[in-house]
Amino acid sequence: MSDALLTTNVADLVVPEVFTPYVQQLTEDKTRLIQAGALQRSPFIDGLLAGGGLTFNVPSWRDLDNDAENTSTDSTADHFKQTMSGDAVEVLAATFTEQLDDARPLAIDTDTEIAVRLNRNQVWGTSDLAGQLAGDDPADAIAGRVSNYWARRLQAAVIATMQGVSKDNGVNDAGDYANDISGGAYVAGVTDFSAEAFLDAAVTMGDSQEDLGIAMFHSTVYNRAQKNNLIDFIPDARGEVMIATFLGRRVVVDDNMPSGTNVVLGAGTAGAAGMFETWLFGPGAIQLGVGTPKVATEITREPQAGNGGGQEVLYSRVEWSIHPIGHAYTGTAPNGGPTNAATTNNINIATSWNRVYPERKQVKFARLITRES
Repeated sequence: MSDALLTTNVADLVVPEVFTPYVQQLTEDKTRLIQAGALQRSPFIDGLLAGGGLTFNVPSWRDLDNDAENTSTDSTADHFKQTMSGDAVEVLAATFTEQLDDARPLAIDTDTEIAVRLNRNQVWGTSDLAGQLAGDDPADAIAGRVSNYWARRLQAAVIATMQGVSKDNGVNDAGDYANDISGGAYVAGVTDFSAEAFLDAAVTMGDSQEDLGIAMFHSTVYNRAQKNNLIDFIPDARGEVMIATFLGRRVVVDDNMPSGTNVVLGAGTAGAAGMFETWLFGPGAIQLGVGTPKVATEITREPQAGNGGGQEVLYSRVEWSIHPIGHAYTGTAPNGGPTNAATTNNINIATSWNRVYPERKQVKFARLITRES
């Protein structure tokens, strides 16, 4: 390493206009839920973040109702009768409903989902980032560290969001996302993870269960699945990386998955020691919007730090909206947006969420709650 590199400062390495989009790209590349497809980037929500407001309406069309179809006839007598009144067309309601057998147009309904803005930031001193950097490109080393941090924090925010959604589901929707086999105490082969229990969680989606193509495990549960020889590995498209799968589903492993008292039971209440959640997602079950803060990357010098020795500080700021499809954020968003906390108006609480989709199977998310010890 050259002497020049030892004295290189963050400001010498980071050009904010280049660094910011590079970190955003790396963050998305490294987020396992994005890699698996459960969390998908939404240009529409990106656009909402580019404007003002802490929350945003996200309109969506409902599926068509399963009304009985009409039986066609060869009659020429029926037709829509209309009268013209200026530029307006008025359908004669009495004739329409009492005398004609014509097929009548059905309505298609809409739902209004609500997304919320999350403003987050972190600050690092020079000693954490620029000191004793090795390699040919120290700027890449700094970007890699920052993006790794934001990838972990993005996934943590997704988990907190889905915990809040699960609590709302337990309180207001009879817990129909969950298969809870945790029981009152650990019983080997009964309360712990199995393929049968996993499939019972998937079938909460009814005939749409095949939409759930992604499984997210805590490492403890993943370890049990491996011991039971339930995990398969397939090569990626290049044959370079082996991808873990379970019953044909892409596997994501994250120790931030709810465990112990952070588990949300089927009724929406807190779990206990030894409990774990396993989640199933469909592709695009969660939409991600990414905004650009006014000053996303900033470097300052603090001459008084270190008892006058001075310090260089890197500020990194992000704007996200993590939107679980079919749901509305119903809290009152604090300035700066809600946190991951399980407190009023934040994202990990039942009162911040409401399912607006009328059918359970429209929400591509299911949960398995097990007791592993």
